[in-house]
Amino acid sequence: MSSRVRVSLANLKPSRGSQHNQKRVGRGQGSGYGGTSGRGHKGQKARTGSSLRPGFEGGQTPITKLFPKRGFINQNQKTWAPVNLDRIQHWVNQGRLTSSPENPITARELLESGCVHNVHDGIKLLGDGATELKTPIYVVASRASKSAISAIEGAGGKVVCKYYNDLALRDCVKGRTDRVSAAPTRREDIVWYGLYRNRGFMSPLTLKKLGDLPFVEERWQTLAQQLGVWRQQNFIPLKK
Repeated sequence: MSSRVRVSLANLKPSRGSQHNQKRVGRGQGSGYGGTSGRGHKGQKARTGSSLRPGFEGGQTPITKLFPKRGFINQNQKTWAPVNLDRIQHWVNQGRLTSSPENPITARELLESGCVHNVHDGIKLLGDGATELKTPIYVVASRASKSAISAIEGAGGKVVCKYYNDLALRDCVKGRTDRVSAAPTRREDIVWYGLYRNRGFMSPLTLKKLGDLPFVEERWQTLAQQLGVWRQQNFIPLKK
C-alpha cells in the first residue's frame, strides 16, 4: 500500500494543463506571430478597433434573412422515453430488472439495465405486450398509458406517475437523495399529477391506495394538500 504524500504549501502546484503561456504577438518572425501579428495583410479585420457581429456579410442581406421561417418551438414540449410492458417482462425474466416495494423500477434502473438508452425528459410506460406481463412490478415513472396502468395493476403491481424537472430527473438517474425533488409549478402539470386516473403522485386517492408502501414519500402527501387547492378553485376549462 503506497504512502500518501501530505499536502502542504511546499508541494502545491497547478494541475497539468490548467495554465498556458500568454500569446505574445509582434515579437519577431521566429515566434510565428510577428509582423502582422496573426491578422493578415490589410482589410477591415486587420485594423484596430474592428468589431463585426456574427453573421455580418458586409452589408448585403445575410443568409439568415433570405430563408423564410415556419412554425415555432414549444418551450413546454416534452420528449418521453417509451417503454413497453413486454420489454420490461423480458428484462425481468433475464434477471436484468428486479422490482419490489422497497426498490421500485425508476428511470435509474431502466437506464442502468439497458432497457432504455436515454431517459430524455422522463419515462413513459406503454401497454404494448400487456398480455406478456405476469410479474407484479412496482414502477415510478413520469407518464403511463391507461392500458399500461390496468395491466400492471391487474398483475398485482403498482404504478405511480411522479413529476420530474431536469435537475430532479438527473438526481434520480445519478441516485442522489440529498436534494429535495422539485414540485410542479405549471397549472397543467399540477392538475395532471393530481388526478387518480393518471395515477398521479399528488392524487389523494392514489396515496390512499398505495397505503404504507416503502417507496411512498412523505412529501407526496404534503404536496397533495398544498397543491390540491385547485380542486376548490374555479378555472376556465382548458381547450382540447
